[in-house]
Amino acid sequence: MTQKDYSMVMTHDREMHRTLQIAENIAPTKATVLIQGESGTGKELLSRFIHAKSSRANNAFVAINCAAVPESLIESELFGYERGAFTGADQAKPGKFEVAHKGTFLLDEISELPLLIQAKILRVIQEGEIERLGGIGVKKVDVRIICTSNRDLTQMVKEGSFREDLYYRLNVIPMRTIPLRERPKDIRLLAHHFVEAVCTENSLSQKILSKEAMEKLLNWEWPGNIRELQNTIQRAVLMSTGEQIEVSDLDIPGYCENSSFQRFAPGMSISQAEKLLILQTLDHTNQNRTQAARLLGISIRTLRNKIREYRQEGIL
Repeated sequence: MTQKDYSMVMTHDREMHRTLQIAENIAPTKATVLIQGESGTGKELLSRFIHAKSSRANNAFVAINCAAVPESLIESELFGYERGAFTGADQAKPGKFEVAHKGTFLLDEISELPLLIQAKILRVIQEGEIERLGGIGVKKVDVRIICTSNRDLTQMVKEGSFREDLYYRLNVIPMRTIPLRERPKDIRLLAHHFVEAVCTENSLSQKILSKEAMEKLLNWEWPGNIRELQNTIQRAVLMSTGEQIEVSDLDIPGYCENSSFQRFAPGMSISQAEKLLILQTLDHTNQNRTQAARLLGISIRTLRNKIREYRQEGIL
């Protein structure tokens, strides 16, 4: 499977096959889909799978990471704006909903949207129309909406940080991506695939994983899931000197023999222990960064910088 081939998702896992069957069954409909799961488990890939299997496959697939867009810009990104709507708006610009007309629109990490924007999303779902910033009329849009979240939206509803009415509108077709640690057969499958893909992409002779290297991969619980595995394999392929990838070629941050990422071990470096503590705390707070920073005794800015660093490593 190449990066652009979203018609097929590689798995040997029975539960994942069931998930894919559900995805294929609902793909031809216009029903809104909510995909929940940990970071790095393939939520966007599953979204693209649904799009590829739908009647909208020949139209646009538009995605926006709600967590990556500053709060001050998210409304204009989603709904667009008219000329003169604000300082610097020298010309009109369509929003993502308009760009996705007749296609599929993925709202990645929708849990990060402010409540005001959540209300506007609800209107799009209910009425099928949007209003640009500075506009005087509404525009009809025909989009299939898919949303993803790595946080527990039901808990957010209870806390009042996510609209209950929007949650029920989104949760028409609930789906869950399965963590890699619950799919041990797929670790072997994906590891071989990534080795082959990295070799091909970099015009290298095909390499293989040694038995010991594969055992090390199978012994890790992959807190960063598929993204972490992919980055680990990429490093190993590019750093190894022989035709076979050995244990010594596998650099897995935080790895310790016969232990899960949830346990600390003697001899672990301070940076590794710090990383595990931050990951544990984020899990404990359901990815609530403000609460996690308070528990860790660090500033929210420091925590954000650490999260950015871990994402670059493929751990988040």
